[in-house]
Amino acid sequence: MRKKNQHIASFVILDFILSYIVWFLFWYYRKSYIEQVPITEVNFNQFLISFTISLGWVGLYAIFGIYNEPIKVSRLKTMGLQIQATLLGVIVIFFVTLIDDPIREYNSYRYMVVVYFFLQLFLVSVARFWLATIYKHRMYNGLMGYDTVIIGNGESAEAIYNKLTSMKPLAGYNIVGYISIQPPQEGNLYGKLKRLGDIKDLKEILQKRNIEEVIICTEVHQSEQLLLPIISECSNLNVTLNVIPGLYDYLVGNVKMSNVLDAPLVKIKPHIIAPWEMFVKRTMDIVFSIVALVLLFPLFIIIAILIKLDSEGPIFYLQERIGKGGKPFKIIKFRSMYVDAEAKGPSLSSKDDPRITRVGKFLRKTRIDEIPQFINVLKGDMSLVGPRPERQFFIDQIVKIAPHYRHLHRVKPGITSWGQVKYGYAENVQQMVERLEYDLLYIENMSLAMDIKILAYTILIILQGRGK
Repeated sequence: MRKKNQHIASFVILDFILSYIVWFLFWYYRKSYIEQVPITEVNFNQFLISFTISLGWVGLYAIFGIYNEPIKVSRLKTMGLQIQATLLGVIVIFFVTLIDDPIREYNSYRYMVVVYFFLQLFLVSVARFWLATIYKHRMYNGLMGYDTVIIGNGESAEAIYNKLTSMKPLAGYNIVGYISIQPPQEGNLYGKLKRLGDIKDLKEILQKRNIEEVIICTEVHQSEQLLLPIISECSNLNVTLNVIPGLYDYLVGNVKMSNVLDAPLVKIKPHIIAPWEMFVKRTMDIVFSIVALVLLFPLFIIIAILIKLDSEGPIFYLQERIGKGGKPFKIIKFRSMYVDAEAKGPSLSSKDDPRITRVGKFLRKTRIDEIPQFINVLKGDMSLVGPRPERQFFIDQIVKIAPHYRHLHRVKPGITSWGQVKYGYAENVQQMVERLEYDLLYIENMSLAMDIKILAYTILIILQGRGK
């Protein structure tokens, strides 16, 4: 198991045990001081409730991002997140389980909420602070660290290597070697650090050595050419990416330290949006998809009949697309083309494409052919909003022109997207590249509000029949 996962697991287990204990302490307080009834025994239901609530606390902490980098992130920042999560959790538990408690006066509700809030916050926070302090002490003294590679072999790579190895206390980077970017392969780190290979073998090296941290050290004249391809290659791997900040990053405030003792590096965030937003987004995906499939089921029947009457072949069309992390999946659509339309090989559709059936033209114009993809959303392959997934055949062509296309694989593909709303269907690879600009802008500005706007515009396009 990766070291980071081990450390996260220890915090999860600790939070679960402490939340379990807190609930029993609070239960004793409720019975003895609020309800004022004698406690003769603890029944099985109480253990089950305590177990369920403890799981709920762990889930809530995860949603708030408390388990993201639990050691390197400042303990004060973690405390702030924990206060927010505890306040929300106590309010939810109050309305779900406590509001029906038999009480003598309404002030008892206030006492229960306050007591439970401070019990949960104090015991869990103290335990987390103690565990984090132990880990940080080990990390600062070089007894613990995350396996790290430096990408680069020039002056910048040498400078960051010297800085990280001379820092007191240490920052937790266990540097195991470097990867050459370009000849000469020896470079400035030759003789100081083990050379692991060339940049062309980057993915294999990171996976084989179970690397957890990557520090990208491109020189000024290399940055534009190499930085984006390196980030794109690493984006599908479970590694934390760091880059050396330049003067511009300092001036515009990109360099934000979460720990005053950490190294001066710009961390490329693994999460596009906050964990709680991801949770809400996924919940919205599931709820919206279930409602849509139930309400549109009569339309399914009508479309199925029309497709069968219009041309021979199946009602649905399954095609392999590439999703989040570069993983393939089968996308589901209403068939809008004749059978064996791609017998001569993959090709994109055009405005007057003879392969499209009469019913298919209507389905594409109104985007109704995409409706079955709500099933993909429920399966977790897709989201309601996200960059449209493409076939590997076309991705291979796109990355030759725009290597940064791989950034789209950092998020789940969607039924609709900003690029789909602004640009529509692409008829060739060049148009795919042009549409890419909108999808990249979506990722940089990704939020729940943005998703709602895109959904609203998509519905408007469907109602007006303006699909391209």
